[in-house]
Amino acid sequence: MKNIGMLLSGRGSNFEAIAKNVAERRIPDARIAIVISNKHETAGIETARRLGLESLVIPSKGMQREEHDRAVAAELKKRNVDLVCLAGYMRLLSPWFVQQFPRRILNIHPSLLPAFPGLEAQQQAFAYGVKVSGCSVHFVDEELDHGPIIVQRAVNVQDGDDEHTLAARILDQEHIAYTEAINVVLEGNFQIVGRRLVRK
Repeated sequence: MKNIGMLLSGRGSNFEAIAKNVAERRIPDARIAIVISNKHETAGIETARRLGLESLVIPSKGMQREEHDRAVAAELKKRNVDLVCLAGYMRLLSPWFVQQFPRRILNIHPSLLPAFPGLEAQQQAFAYGVKVSGCSVHFVDEELDHGPIIVQRAVNVQDGDDEHTLAARILDQEHIAYTEAINVVLEGNFQIVGRRLVRK
C-alpha cells in the first residue's frame, strides 16, 4: 500500500478528485495518509475531515520558507509518505524540501507547459489568444513549474469561451490527468531521459 500526502491551500478540487479515485480503486493499492494545509479553515481541509482523512494545518504565515517546509516534511515522513501531491498549494517549495522527496513530488498546472507558467495560467492563455490550452502534471524541482512532464491533456479554446469557461473545462481535464500521472509514478515503469519521461 502506497501512502500519498496531499498539500493544499484552498478548496482542493484536485485533492477531492484524487480522494474519490483512491476510494474507487482507480488509484489501486494507495491511500491518502495525510492532508496538510498551510492555511486555517480551507475548504480542502473541511473536505478531508468529511471524508475521514487525517488532516493537519501548519500555518505558514510569519515562518521562513524552509522552516515551514521542515515542519511539513517531518509530518510527511512520520507517515512514510511515498508520493507528495500538490493540489492548489500556493507556496514555492524550498530546494531543501524538494531534495527530501526526489522524483516524488507532483504538481498540476493549468496550461500546456512550458507555456504560461506561474499564476493565472488560464487567463494568460486566453489573453494570448491560443487555440489550444490544457493542463500538465509534472515532477516538482527547484524551479517554478519546471520539472519533467508526466501527463498533459489538451483543451481546445472555443470561439465562445471566456477565461472562466476555459478554466472550467481545463479543470475537468486536470481531474483526469492527475490520477493518470499518480498511477504512472506509483507503478514506477518509466525513466527520465533528459527532460522526457519515457514509459518502459
